[in-house]
Amino acid sequence: MTTLARQLRITDYFALAFGTMIGAGWLVLMDDWLGRSGPLGAILGFATGGLLLLPVGYVYGQWVQRLPDAAGEAAYTAQVFPPIVSYFTGWMMLLAYFIVCPWEAVALGKLAAYIFPSLNSYELYRVAGEPVFLPRLLLGVGLTVFLAVLNYRGIRWSATFQNWTTGIVLLLFVILLGISAIRGAPVNFHPAFRATPFVSVLLTLQIVPYFMTGFESVPKVAEEAHPGFRSAAFFRAIIMTLLVGAGFYVLAVAAVAYVAPWQSLVGKRFATAIAFEQALGAQWPVRLIVIMALFGLFQCFNGNFVASSRLLFAFGRRRTIHESFGTIHPVFLTPSVAILGITGGTLLGLFLGDALLVPVTEVGSMASALGWFAACLSFLFVEKRALMRIVTGLGIAVSLLLFLMKVVPAFPGHFSQAEWIAFSTWVGLGFVLRVRK
Repeated sequence: MTTLARQLRITDYFALAFGTMIGAGWLVLMDDWLGRSGPLGAILGFATGGLLLLPVGYVYGQWVQRLPDAAGEAAYTAQVFPPIVSYFTGWMMLLAYFIVCPWEAVALGKLAAYIFPSLNSYELYRVAGEPVFLPRLLLGVGLTVFLAVLNYRGIRWSATFQNWTTGIVLLLFVILLGISAIRGAPVNFHPAFRATPFVSVLLTLQIVPYFMTGFESVPKVAEEAHPGFRSAAFFRAIIMTLLVGAGFYVLAVAAVAYVAPWQSLVGKRFATAIAFEQALGAQWPVRLIVIMALFGLFQCFNGNFVASSRLLFAFGRRRTIHESFGTIHPVFLTPSVAILGITGGTLLGLFLGDALLVPVTEVGSMASALGWFAACLSFLFVEKRALMRIVTGLGIAVSLLLFLMKVVPAFPGHFSQAEWIAFSTWVGLGFVLRVRK
């Protein structure tokens, strides 16, 4: 039987997971983060979220060593729950990964238009009052097709691209931190919170699942590890991704709020770039930030493309949806039909334009938290060691809390009607595909 190519090493797994987690949100949505929480609220929200997710990361690290399966959460829950629970757990995680792909495709056009305003021309139509421009649409289509070809040709191609983009992002980020440290001032942090400290931290904590999704992408490509790969390295890659990812978000918020008065950035597009432009009175830092954001966008798009295509492939292989999605290319040893499926879905989502950006953040957060909860709960049933069960219990509590914060009306920032409609549509699509498999 043809199997997926086995070529990945620990650096590939870290680059994939970190890249899946870190995109261009720190540039595109910085004004939203500061507006909802203030600088210290956002910093504490991301830091707290990163620490709270360590027990969840521990569970994933244990699961992937015991069961290296591209189905990830669907495979884990299948060990203890009925097939319908397993299916919809995986379906939720597919949403969490897949929804990022059209998000990044749309963000590319928005980012490029900041440098080249002429791209905001030839308006085709509007979605929820937001215009969709032809040049920006074509950019998104071009990037989607490029990544599709890259992934279709082989996991080594995709991993090499991911390693380079991740390295460039980290290098440019260090330069950015240096500029902020030299030109910033503590007074720019005041006031530290947007509302009360508790509410400010809570509002950022609610979106942590969306922006911290990525560490659990490691199991989706566990079957593609090099033959000499030691399974314990899966665990190290997951924990390293959580720590570095949370640190990245904390330092990004700190750098922006330190270099310019944060209240002047709320409601501004690309607040990160504007902050450094104000501080230095020059355009070159803006270009540096935009270049970094572009590479971050590339790595995030590619990472989520890989993870979602592997999960869709696993569904097809398990025949929970049409079995053609489980096809492996005989030459490239990639999940070719699943890759084409993710490509088609991304292109459809791309046509929704800027109206897609913020709502999908909320829906993706809830889907991720639900998947984490199911994976941790499943592990509790199979783990017998007392200490490990305590850690697993913490993972269950954290993921359940993050899920409830999105769906219970008592919490600030809970689901809006539009977000419930989007979520219900995805669940309905899952039922249709399962019935028509």
